[in-house]
Amino acid sequence: MGKSERYLARVDGRILRALSHPLRVKILELLREDGPATASGLAKRVGESSGTTSWHLRQLAESGLIAEDTERGSRRDRWWKAVHEGDQMQARDFIDDPDLAGPFNAYAHTMIERRYAAEAQFVAEVRDWADEWIDKVSFHDSPLSLTPDEAAALSDEILDVIGRYRRPEKDGDTQVRVHWAAFPRKSRPETL
Repeated sequence: MGKSERYLARVDGRILRALSHPLRVKILELLREDGPATASGLAKRVGESSGTTSWHLRQLAESGLIAEDTERGSRRDRWWKAVHEGDQMQARDFIDDPDLAGPFNAYAHTMIERRYAAEAQFVAEVRDWADEWIDKVSFHDSPLSLTPDEAAALSDEILDVIGRYRRPEKDGDTQVRVHWAAFPRKSRPETL
């Protein structure tokens, strides 16, 4: 398994169907960011019953996104862990497939909502962060004029840079969320 395969799940139809439910996306996000957890522990964090959470965990496990953490717990107390740190997908793999266009749309909207929620939470908690972080935080929105090939090259370069910073957690680290998106925008100039 290559380095990117270990860190990123290549989203196929099976994984996309698993990720088309917002609660499963939230559960997977918690396992990726906060580490292994039980169904009952996750249920408390997401405001659902442990039965509901268990069902969604089984769906994520069947898709290969999570696995039982056999180093923790017992038969009564099953722990789950994320298999990958993130997802990688190409919209073209799904948008022309009538069976996958709906799940793709649901997943894409959930991801946008999760990104917004994460950034909004940071802004709400900004006073809680030490001074050493305040001038290091960055939000960028940069309109560029690019060809499709240039946009793809830009994304590849940014993902390479992110990959250079990926390493096992060390003492003193703080988890940092990095969002990246490059997409076209229809020009809507004012008309007379």
